[in-house]
Amino acid sequence: MKIKLFLVCLLLAGCMHYTSPERDTWKYYLNDASFMDMTETSKIAKRPVYLGKGGKLLDTTANNSAKLEYGDKVANDNMVSVAYMARLENDLYDALRTSGVSVERAGSDVVVILVRNAIMRPDIADISENGEGILNTVARILRKYDSTYLEIAGYTDAMRDTNAAKAMSLDMAERVGVFLSRKEIKPSRMFIVGRGSARPIASQDSIGRLTNRRIEIRIAPAR
Repeated sequence: MKIKLFLVCLLLAGCMHYTSPERDTWKYYLNDASFMDMTETSKIAKRPVYLGKGGKLLDTTANNSAKLEYGDKVANDNMVSVAYMARLENDLYDALRTSGVSVERAGSDVVVILVRNAIMRPDIADISENGEGILNTVARILRKYDSTYLEIAGYTDAMRDTNAAKAMSLDMAERVGVFLSRKEIKPSRMFIVGRGSARPIASQDSIGRLTNRRIEIRIAPAR
């Protein structure tokens, strides 16, 4: 009887869909996150918090090849960083071949673009079942490539009320941040921002507006 009850509980747990925790608890999940743009200056300022919470810098001295040993240190550090981020990009690209999701390169950084409809429910502001699967994949890869900072930025389509647009975009970014935090991604790696209707990537027609409502996770090497 106990075994049957355990199996039923296990089955129900497997069928349970992710639900964001109450909003008043988000501050605990995002306690060490920075609510600002991820810039070179802000990354330097964040480094003590990041390291103090067990964060790891990208180790550019691990490879003792002759090229690294005798080459210019800055060039070697850049070479290691580029190779690390290229592997990260490839892993994300291979794992996220689904509608509404794209992986792009931005200099030395990698950007995952998640259209809102691909990861959130259409009726309420929360992660969808499909989005849960996508974000679980993202979290798994971010745990593997843990010498990185993350900027989680929310965007909306053009809205008359700019304050409402900012609030909606920040809500989306925070929800994704909370989700990743609950999947063992350290908030000390995170920069979280809501940019409203800034930086549209599509026209403002019916289809383009849905594309402009999105989350962008920009991943940068921690050095």
